[in-house]
Amino acid sequence: MTDRREITLEIGDQEFTFELTPQDVTKYFNAVNQNNKVSPANNLLVTTVKQEERARLKGMLGNPVLVMQLAGTLLEEYGPDVEVTVKKPSTTPND
Repeated sequence: MTDRREITLEIGDQEFTFELTPQDVTKYFNAVNQNNKVSPANNLLVTTVKQEERARLKGMLGNPVLVMQLAGTLLEEYGPDVEVTVKKPSTTPND
């Protein structure tokens, strides 16, 4: 996976292009806590969307559920496709 990734989301009949870096995602995760989830998601969206699309996007971010859905979709798309399997401990004793 490259460090910088451009992702386009179609929201209704409008398209928005976001450019994410590992630093953007780290900043988001570090800001999220028990009492603060929507604000970091909003900041992630607003700071990573193309400058010329920012005002249009801000007008759509009044609903906190939409903010969380968009941020979740963006992060899901940004993440690598890696299969992770949890290995169960062996029941046979080791010598």
